[in-house]
Amino acid sequence: MADLLPVDEALRRILANVDLLEPETVALADAGGRVLAADLHAQRQQPPFAASAMDGYAVRAADVASTPVRLKLVGQSAAGHAFQGSVDPGEAVRIFTGAPVPAGADSVVIQENTVPHGDEVEIVETIAFGRNIRAAGLDFNSGDVLLTAGRQLDPAALALAASADHPHLSVVRRPRVAILATGDELVSPGQTYRPDQIIASNSYGLAEIVRNAGGIAIDLGIAEDRLEALSEALDRAMAAQADILVTLGGASVGDHDLVQPALAARGMALDFWKIALRPGKPLMFGHLQGMRILGLPGNPVSSLICAHIFLTPLIRTFMGLSHTPDLRAAVLGTDMPTNDQRQDYVRARIVTGPDGTLTATPFPLQDSSMLKFLADANGLIIREPHAPALAAGSACTILMLR
Repeated sequence: MADLLPVDEALRRILANVDLLEPETVALADAGGRVLAADLHAQRQQPPFAASAMDGYAVRAADVASTPVRLKLVGQSAAGHAFQGSVDPGEAVRIFTGAPVPAGADSVVIQENTVPHGDEVEIVETIAFGRNIRAAGLDFNSGDVLLTAGRQLDPAALALAASADHPHLSVVRRPRVAILATGDELVSPGQTYRPDQIIASNSYGLAEIVRNAGGIAIDLGIAEDRLEALSEALDRAMAAQADILVTLGGASVGDHDLVQPALAARGMALDFWKIALRPGKPLMFGHLQGMRILGLPGNPVSSLICAHIFLTPLIRTFMGLSHTPDLRAAVLGTDMPTNDQRQDYVRARIVTGPDGTLTATPFPLQDSSMLKFLADANGLIIREPHAPALAAGSACTILMLR
């Protein structure tokens, strides 16, 4: 296995020369998680007027320089219902939080420091000029750059865009990822199957990984082990304008592994198809008419683990996002033997101890066809090629899955 490509080199090649996808305009309500394609400028200032920060009375600070003092009430200002007059010397306006400060007033006395007397209010504490008023434009002014291109739109960013009066946003288009399962042995869930067939499961897990990474999953169904069927599936991927085509199974060199020949017949430029990885050695990568081709193994565990390692960062790179795997330090919950030439991703249960230490215990069986242990695993122990045997309690690196 000396010719197997290292995992880091495979990932470098997959992510090389990826161009940012073109922008599209979406409604603000649909922009969550998307990536801004251009700087976002404020369409207005916020707040748009000087606003009261408290419930109380809008006054002139000069009128309350000496207290107690009584002022004449001439009206009130509430949020959405501004007082239309002005505050003259010796006057006050009842005001509520968020309401516009009326002309002539320069401060707000909180209601706890007042005593009402019918059409007058008694101020019992002095107040500094400008106190309890949010100035117009305190948050931002019209024309300010509030968010820069490349920002992923989280809840706070969406709220900021809304407050700046943007009902639509220019965002990077989401990558379209076509998923093609291959093999005469596969049938979809719920269909009638022969004794020599199995239920196709990979596509469903892969589609969820695509969605979680920010892409659009396109299910191309199951292609039979015939060149004609594979060619027809490729036509569907082209028609869907897929940025990435993920094939499942059939990419090795057996008599029934026809994915590579079918792709080669259409002009695919093959980059590599074997890597030093367990599970997932027969992983293929190439280019075809603008599409990136990622051929994943047919075994369910292999395909899903490979998708976490390679497909997720590829999708994020198309959108201009970085990808940092959730790697953490842990200790082993049991002994582990020496490793061979391949980088190993071992399904494990990760438990947090009272002192915060993570303990990773591998499942006893690691067969790449066994989905149950992957569903139970919340992390993968990463073992480098030729790693020595380790005793329980030894330090290790884990990739958290959830």
